[in-house]
Amino acid sequence: MNPPVRLALSVVLFLGTAAPARATQVERVKRERSVAVASSPSEPLPVVRVAHDTPTVFLFPSPINRKSLTFDETRIRVLDAGERSVIVQPVADLPEGEHYEIGTYFADGRAPARAAFALMTDPAEVDLRIDVTRLESGVDCPTDARREPKPEDLVLLGLVDKEGVSVTPIKSHEVPARGFAVTAASAYRGKGWVLVDMHVDNSSGQRPWLPREAVLTGRTGLPLRARVVNSGNDAIQPEHSRRLLVVADVAQLSANPVFTLEILGDDRTLVIPNVRFPKSSAGSSQ
Repeated sequence: MNPPVRLALSVVLFLGTAAPARATQVERVKRERSVAVASSPSEPLPVVRVAHDTPTVFLFPSPINRKSLTFDETRIRVLDAGERSVIVQPVADLPEGEHYEIGTYFADGRAPARAAFALMTDPAEVDLRIDVTRLESGVDCPTDARREPKPEDLVLLGLVDKEGVSVTPIKSHEVPARGFAVTAASAYRGKGWVLVDMHVDNSSGQRPWLPREAVLTGRTGLPLRARVVNSGNDAIQPEHSRRLLVVADVAQLSANPVFTLEILGDDRTLVIPNVRFPKSSAGSSQ
């Protein structure tokens, strides 16, 4: 067993024995199990059972970016975060039927890039140890799946149909207070997806900025979670520009699809208002 794993388990065992016993509460069954991270934002988050009197340790298959760890501090405490482990414990048993998300990004940036879980309290069971599993990119994939995509692939995969792909320009946008400028931006609309293509400048005097995820919020309906494709795969340095793509899967759009785009990064959020996607080329309100 690796030293970090032994250390994490030692902390769990120590904290578990140090927690005061409750005579009136039936002891929960403690479980150790493997949990696979969601492979896409559309998949439901795996559920992990936590309890106020028992620390839960997550053991990851590869190093994580501890600075990217997100959780509700009013409900969840992180007792320790290491290179490949995180130990959590709720401030109090979570209310019945409520789930609270905790998530972190893997340091290598490979897909799936983020490990996120829905924490809940079960009166009968608690997860003492979670061995996180992750389907690595390229595993069990046919050889031709790694070739460069061609135009015919878009049709065969159903990403383009007889309506084609529609594009509208997006005005250049500057946010001096946050140190951003957006240029050469366009909004695309295809069959079941929308995409924003842009160049983002990180201004002089700012910290390096690594975009991680995005949200599209319309005038009506629920926000759309989107993924960010970073052409450089690392942070945008001050006085440098980077091409970014934001992609969201969408079943339907309103007749006048105008959104506010938020791109979340390490310490700043880029907000682009009035992102107008093209109407359906068939003239429908799909």
